[in-house]
Amino acid sequence: MAEGVGMDLIEVARIERALDRHPRLAGRLFTEAELEYSAAKGRPGRHLAARFAAKEAVVKALGLGPGTSLKEIEVVAGDEADPAPKIRLSGRAREQAGDRSNSVLVSLTHAKEMAAAVAIVGNR
Repeated sequence: MAEGVGMDLIEVARIERALDRHPRLAGRLFTEAELEYSAAKGRPGRHLAARFAAKEAVVKALGLGPGTSLKEIEVVAGDEADPAPKIRLSGRAREQAGDRSNSVLVSLTHAKEMAAAVAIVGNR
């Protein structure tokens, strides 16, 4: 049974422009692993936008309060054995989520102009 659902949709160009204008913003929003993963892709902006959307979707699904840093919500890329992305919470986000921190499912998608994500919190 789902305890919370969150969804976010963002224009890829909006994230690309923000990161171009404010170079240090990337380090405040994304973990080093997220930045490295996205940099290895053809259009890093698409992957960062999808990760940003996932973080926002997780905030909504968990009902996290103000003061939660999006960097505390990490989107971990899947691997060959399990290609689905995972969510890893730390800091205040993990404290606020409590025992729900390990029950977040997320799905990301991106196209040329848009990126979206859905997060579901439920019993595993």
